[in-house]
Amino acid sequence: MKTITTGLAVSLSGLLLAGTVQAQENKLYLFNWTEYMDPAIITAFEEKYDVDVVQNYFNSLPEMFAKLNAGGVSQYDIIVPSNYYVPRLIETGLVQPLDKSKLSNLDNVMERFRDPAYDPGGEYTAPYQWGTTGIIYNTETFPDAPKSWSLLFDSEVNPSHPFALMGDGQVSMGAACAYLGHGYDCTDMDAWREAARLLIETKGRNNFSGFSDGTPALQQVARGVTHVALSYNGDYLFFKDEDPETFATIDFMLPDEGAEMWVDSMMIPSEAPNPDMAHKFIDFILDAEIGAQLSNYNYYSSPNAAAKPHLDEVLTEPPVQPSEEDMERLRFTPSLSGEQLQTFQQLWSEVQAR
Repeated sequence: MKTITTGLAVSLSGLLLAGTVQAQENKLYLFNWTEYMDPAIITAFEEKYDVDVVQNYFNSLPEMFAKLNAGGVSQYDIIVPSNYYVPRLIETGLVQPLDKSKLSNLDNVMERFRDPAYDPGGEYTAPYQWGTTGIIYNTETFPDAPKSWSLLFDSEVNPSHPFALMGDGQVSMGAACAYLGHGYDCTDMDAWREAARLLIETKGRNNFSGFSDGTPALQQVARGVTHVALSYNGDYLFFKDEDPETFATIDFMLPDEGAEMWVDSMMIPSEAPNPDMAHKFIDFILDAEIGAQLSNYNYYSSPNAAAKPHLDEVLTEPPVQPSEEDMERLRFTPSLSGEQLQTFQQLWSEVQAR
């Protein structure tokens, strides 16, 4: 009886394990920014690989990082972080290297994105989209708005209309640094302290409405809750196309003092339940026509050279493709680690607490 029971237990265990593996093989868990994926692409991928894609969303990189640290590293197969969070994800062991032998479309990637400073050799990342972060504002409220961060930081330029800053500390700090003349990508401690003081002063103004990221910031400006905030160029165009009447008076600009250019990449968490399907998904997105379809849907720039012939005309002009003058002033948000990251987090915590 003991032998039979043990055999039965082993058989049941095997069946349960097989069922778990099959369940993992038939699902892909994608953790992505909101409004960033064409539903038709998901449907096409599901049909091609007989898999269900489960999508979860985040509105900021700190939110994404916190969820990964809280157990998400074993819940998601694909994450889509921005460039300056990539080193942090690698250093903390939250992601795994890519198996490039499974990525037949990797050669489609533009040369400029193949060996990025944030991931030398592209060992952990495959580029998804790239874009810019700038100011969105109501043109009726500010008909003569300066092309400047002063729209946020100068109380004489905006003495009374509600405005928001971005909840991502590095972006808001970068904007303050740029306004003060230290450059968007500043890492000097004295410049950071000066920027932190400016942010605290800015928060203390009566028309400061709080911190708001990306898509929510756009919606607040569209509803008139705020009149100026920070958001992303593609998000702005996406919602303007979806609701042209509401967004008729909303505009996007890149301040002359300098602003952010970013690259979002596809990465696989270190304990992803289905890494093989994750590689299939990355390769699918890197296909020339799928890559173009993605950009045509979300209005962001494609890092896919092979996709270029398939892109809509609107993607070849501002604000999707910045002007040459703006490109010269765009900078990557710096990647921070160690003592530098600790100092920044202390300063940002002080900004939030004051």
